[in-house]
Amino acid sequence: MTPHFLDSPLGKHILDRKLIAVLVIDRVEDAVPVAESLLAGGVDIMELTLRTESAIDALVAIREKVPDMTAGVGTILTKNQADLARAAGAAFGVAPAVNREVTQHALDLGLPFAPGVMTPTDIDQAVDLGCRLLKFFPAESSGGLAHLKNIAAPYLHLGVHFIPLGGIKLDNMLDYLRSDLIAAVGGSWLAPRDVIAEGDWKRIEENAREARERLGNQ
Repeated sequence: MTPHFLDSPLGKHILDRKLIAVLVIDRVEDAVPVAESLLAGGVDIMELTLRTESAIDALVAIREKVPDMTAGVGTILTKNQADLARAAGAAFGVAPAVNREVTQHALDLGLPFAPGVMTPTDIDQAVDLGCRLLKFFPAESSGGLAHLKNIAAPYLHLGVHFIPLGGIKLDNMLDYLRSDLIAAVGGSWLAPRDVIAEGDWKRIEENAREARERLGNQ
């Protein structure tokens, strides 16, 4: 990610669509139907978290079978994981914190990267590395939008924007999206792990559609 990332086609797409589904995929065979269900409901950006061994193979399957889905990789904790994400064609990478070595490596690979921040120190380190689109995590338990406004204030003139994750759901997503600080929101409520395990693709489509409709009514 460069300081001009938000001016890139991917950055503009994130700003336009506002919603990112955050997923835990346990079985590769679930990847394509999940992506298709989200897409049918109007959500076309997803983050596949590296919390299972299936995540990278799931990304490969989605890129092959559901090309209209913008699929990135989250929970990137090591340089090797950044390598794997890049090689598998991830549209972007996300981390829960600012690991300078991992973040720099991802940027060197040309992988658009959003490290996680929760304090002014975190933002300072991310900005120093050249990042301007940052993950605000965990959003709700750390103080929500009020906390974010306070810690972001010294950096607003640098053009930073945030994607809050952690405690975001249908009922509070608009509270965040009304702020100029927010590029998009991410959440697991769109496709919860247990719903994926049940293969309830219709429910995932309905969750996505409800969120998209609520956004459209604003």
